[in-house]
Amino acid sequence: MSEPRRDGVIDARGRRCPLPIIDLARAFGAVPVGATIALWADDPAAGPDVAAWCRLRDQELVSTRTLPDGGEEFVIRRRS
Repeated sequence: MSEPRRDGVIDARGRRCPLPIIDLARAFGAVPVGATIALWADDPAAGPDVAAWCRLRDQELVSTRTLPDGGEEFVIRRRS
C-alpha cells in the first residue's frame, strides 16, 4: 500500500492541546478541496482531537502513523 499524498505539513510537535488543532484549523483554510495536509503532533490528546475535528467538520482522516523521530502523523483530506 502506498503512502498518502501530502500537499502540506504542519509540525506541531512540542505544542500541547489545543494548539495542534488550532494550527490545523488555521492552515486548513488554504488547503484546496481534494488536497491533503499532514499534522505532526506529539501531544497524547492529538489523536482523539484530530479524529473529532475531522468528524465535526466532515473532513477525511486518511491515515495515522508513528513518526520515526517521535510523535504521530495525521493526514487529513479536505472534502469541502
